[in-house]
Amino acid sequence: MGEVVSTCLSDGIAVVRVDKPPVNAMDQSVRAGLKRAFSELRATPDVKAIVLACAGRTFIAGADIKEFDTGIAEPGYHEVFRLIEDTPVPVIAAIHGTALGAGTEVSLACHYRVAAEGASLGLPELSLGIIPGAGGTQRMPRVIPFEAAAEMMLSGRPLLATQAKELGLVDQVIKGDVTEGAMAYAKKLIAAGNGPRKTRERPVIGAEKVAETLKSKRAQVAKTMRNRLSPLKLLDALQAAAEKPFDEGLEVEKAVSASLPQATEARALRHLFFAEREVRKIPGLSPSVTPRPINRIGIIGAGTMGGGIAMVFANAGLPVTMVDAKQEALDRARATIRKNYERSVSRGSLAADKMEARMKLIALALDYTAVATADLIIEAVFENMDLKKKIFVKLDQIAKPGAILGTKTSTLDIDAIAAVTKRPQDVIGLHFFSPANVMPLLEIVQAKKTTDDVLATALEIAKKVRKVGV
Repeated sequence: MGEVVSTCLSDGIAVVRVDKPPVNAMDQSVRAGLKRAFSELRATPDVKAIVLACAGRTFIAGADIKEFDTGIAEPGYHEVFRLIEDTPVPVIAAIHGTALGAGTEVSLACHYRVAAEGASLGLPELSLGIIPGAGGTQRMPRVIPFEAAAEMMLSGRPLLATQAKELGLVDQVIKGDVTEGAMAYAKKLIAAGNGPRKTRERPVIGAEKVAETLKSKRAQVAKTMRNRLSPLKLLDALQAAAEKPFDEGLEVEKAVSASLPQATEARALRHLFFAEREVRKIPGLSPSVTPRPINRIGIIGAGTMGGGIAMVFANAGLPVTMVDAKQEALDRARATIRKNYERSVSRGSLAADKMEARMKLIALALDYTAVATADLIIEAVFENMDLKKKIFVKLDQIAKPGAILGTKTSTLDIDAIAAVTKRPQDVIGLHFFSPANVMPLLEIVQAKKTTDDVLATALEIAKKVRKVGV
């Protein structure tokens, strides 16, 4: 393998590229490489702008979690990020894939950010019992409104590139190659005479609503994250961002961040993090197998499980069509789904506009042809073999070639179900636990003829809908 961090210069624009498979995690070697690259470029007179990009399938997807136990080796995050931010020419982050944690934080230290269509940015540290500790709590509310920054960190949910653009986190969404797009953006900045834009020198956005936001968010945490330490510490760090100069606020973040990794909550969540990843490893399944694209979902059966599964996919932003033979069953399912979402809104864990957006993703139909274009169709009726076989005969007739046919059965023979189709290689068991929209597990059952790419797709689906695939 070549250098972890490399540099090339063309027409005054330098591209600093991180290449640390599989997800460009920001470990010590990446930080050291970035320090070397930016130090050298600052001494290079021909450099007019710098693009920070990554090789492979994603931008920097987070920190090296193992360092939470071993300690952060030099150079540290703050040293490297301050070096990037103090660069005397514009620095543009070229984001593709998923920029999480340290990936989003390093982009905030850059002066500008562009993102590929479909890219996402997030700060999910609370899921590990810690807070963004590389300047994220101090820089984010200087780039997007304070309330949005607090919600982003408390929820841990990533923002799609288009959403990030609307909030001001991303300056431009790029069609095509994101590095080339970032270089073109750099040329426009140079032509317009736009120089560095240090995030730390910008004021907190929405400072007049900070007290109100903090009061609301602390009440939300008390309701939805009882007995959790890290969310309260996160709000303390955000309060410091609003009330103190940047460097003083950063010291608060550092102190909070240093106190959390060895707390019981964080150690337990790290154990869970690694355990969940171990169960996803299937013996004999090559990591090079490419999952099939899944963009549209069909569900057969509008009962309790069908409605819950529909919510699972709508929550992930995927359009769902639910089919049932009875209109009253469909109406009842829609009413139950709305009631579930309204309960989340009343608890403060879901915004009302997001509830309506998710409801719009769920369509109802009486005819199987409504799911003919779905990439994944899940049968979710009660445990009756004859009924399931009849459904799979129909699905075999109407589903498009390459569609994955899933069954939620927990007790019946999947091979017998697959055998009634002419595509047994596309059949797999997807057993959601009830209630599907709440329980975290997704049992993936491989039939005798299920192909590796279908199995890989099922694992990818589990990740996308935030379930633990086992």
